[in-house]
Amino acid sequence: MDENRLENCRIDKWLWASRFYKTRPLAVKAVKNGQILINGQRTKPAATVKQGDLLIVKKGIYETEVQVLEIITQRGSATIARTLYKETDLSLTNKDALKQQLASQPKIAIDRRKPDKRGVRTNRQLKRGD
Repeated sequence: MDENRLENCRIDKWLWASRFYKTRPLAVKAVKNGQILINGQRTKPAATVKQGDLLIVKKGIYETEVQVLEIITQRGSATIARTLYKETDLSLTNKDALKQQLASQPKIAIDRRKPDKRGVRTNRQLKRGD
C-alpha cells in the first residue's frame, strides 16, 4: 500500500487532492456553504470520505455526482487525480443537457466602453426618471 493512499481522509483534503478545488481553504469554504454532499448529506470540512462514497459537488450552475474510487491525501498530477473518482452516468447526461441548453440561449452583448457625453446624459436621465 502506498503511503499516500489511506482508508479514509478529510473531505476538504480529498477535494483538494483530487483537483476539484485549487486550494484547501476553497474546499473548506465549499463544504461549509453546502456545495458538497456526501451520500446526500451536508457535512463539515473534517468529515471523512471513504472509498465508495457518493459525492455531489456543486460549482455554479453545474452539479457533478462522483463516486470515490481511491483515497489520497497528497495532491498529484491531473492524470492521477482523474483516477480517484468516477463521474456517474446520470451526472454526465445532466451536464450535457445543461451545456446544450446554455448553447441554445441567445448571447448578450455587453458594451464595456466608457460612455460618451450622450451616453452619460442618457444614463443620468434614466436614473432620475426623466
